This record gives sequence, C-alpha cells and structure tokens, in this order.
Amino acid sequence: MTVTVTPETFVMVLFDQPTILATAERVAGEVGLPAELDIHVAVDEAVPLGRIHVQSIDPVVIGVEGGAFEDPRHPRQLSAALVADTLGRVFFQVLDRRSSGFGNPADDNDLDLAHKVAWDAYAVGRLERLGYDGRHQVRLYAFRNRHGFTDAADEAFERLWSGRDLTWADITRISDEAVALRPV
Repeated sequence: MTVTVTPETFVMVLFDQPTILATAERVAGEVGLPAELDIHVAVDEAVPLGRIHVQSIDPVVIGVEGGAFEDPRHPRQLSAALVADTLGRVFFQVLDRRSSGFGNPADDNDLDLAHKVAWDAYAVGRLERLGYDGRHQVRLYAFRNRHGFTDAADEAFERLWSGRDLTWADITRISDEAVALRPV
C-alpha cells in the first residue's frame, strides 16, 4: 500500500506529516483496505473547519480540512487520536463504496445529512470494534440531532453502531424509519 500525505511540511499548524502518514498506513491496514491500493491524504491546513471527504476511491484521495486533525484542547496542534478516528471512519466508507454488494451512495457532497450521519455511525461502530475510541455518546448525540431524541432513534442508532455487513439500502432504511418516527 502506498500512502502519501500533503503537505510534507506544515506552516500554519503544528502538524507532523510523518505521524499522519504512519497513522494512515496503520489504520488503512486494520480497516482492511487492499494492499495494492494507493491512498493520498490532502490536508488543507489553512481551513480550521473539520470537514473530510472522499474525492476518489481508486486511487483513494481524501480531502481533509485541518480542523479535522486538530486537538480541540490545543489549537493548531495535531491529535494523533483524531487522525486515527477520522481516517478510520472514512476508510471504512471507502471500503463500503468499493464493495460490489454495498450499493451506490451519492458522492459525499450530495449525501442526505441524515443518511450521512447514519453511515458515520455504522463506520465508527466498526472502528470501535477494532479498539479505537468511537466516542459513542458524541455519535449518538449527532444521530439524535438528525433523527430525533426518541427511543426509536436510539434503537436505530444501536442497530447501525453494532451492525455487520449492512448495505447502503439497510443504512438508508434504518435512517428513514427513525426520521419518520421523529416528533413534529
């Protein structure tokens, strides 16, 4: 597996390119991305927001706004844990997109927000099973914001979080069912 990270030297934030690179290589292997796959992580250090999106799945190109890797308690400094968590979530979604049986979700920019949050819950639940801190309560709160603060939404979240071998149709169905039960 060939992994590259740009820029090689950060000037606006105190990020360490070799740490991001090593973390990306480790997490990609643990998630199960194919060894022959090329991965490029492009960090925009000038943007302090936390958006990350898949630009391509072959080769894998991940666009990262610098805030996604930034330690929330130490501005402008890298959080190795957030690098692993953020890339792990996206790498699982790349794996899903590359699976012929998963289905065909829209591009990241075109995804329905409720469906995106549901897919994130499914991806991060798998990441947590690999031993990473999935921040269950943070993800549950994000899910509730889009699907309602109801028992039905909590049950839908747990189905996604603990899910195995779900398809895009499964994820959207679970999400849509929870949204339909949200109080008006």
